[in-house]
Amino acid sequence: MNFFCAQAVDRAVQELGKIDVLVNNAAEQHPQEDLDAISSEQLERTFRTNIFAMFYLAKAALKHIGEGGAIINTSSVTAYRGSPHLLDYAATKGAIVSFTRSLSKALAPKKIRVNAVAPGPVWTPLIPSTFPPEKVKSFGSETPLGRPAEPAEIAPSYVFLASNDASYMTGQVLHPNGGEVVNG
Repeated sequence: MNFFCAQAVDRAVQELGKIDVLVNNAAEQHPQEDLDAISSEQLERTFRTNIFAMFYLAKAALKHIGEGGAIINTSSVTAYRGSPHLLDYAATKGAIVSFTRSLSKALAPKKIRVNAVAPGPVWTPLIPSTFPPEKVKSFGSETPLGRPAEPAEIAPSYVFLASNDASYMTGQVLHPNGGEVVNG
């Protein structure tokens, strides 16, 4: 995985000349009804995809991101409220929050900002591919707004964190989540 991440960064630099912003936004989830149902393979795969890849991409990209650059990581509301049927996924999303806060402190002297976005329920291909049809029908209805977000409603958070308008923000997490109050 480390090699693949380095290759992806190198190709981006070849195509674009430099990297100003790195957005880490890849994840997988495998709902399980209880802890015993999560295999070692599932746990390792979820962590490899959701947090290890983020670590390796950031490490490779840092050679090319200069002062004023930004890294934006994708966490989830599950990092704050938990999820009994997504234990491994929620754990990775919590790790992303800690990674974001720690990396922001490490890179502040280099004037590179590191922040995260922790969306609530969002309509993505992940939802119908991982939940049963009855769960898909009610997906997002538990939010105060009573529905899931569309990706276009989450995107402005990333644009803001990538822009100079967020030049005084680092180590922070934005919460476009339909009105759910989170602590942390």
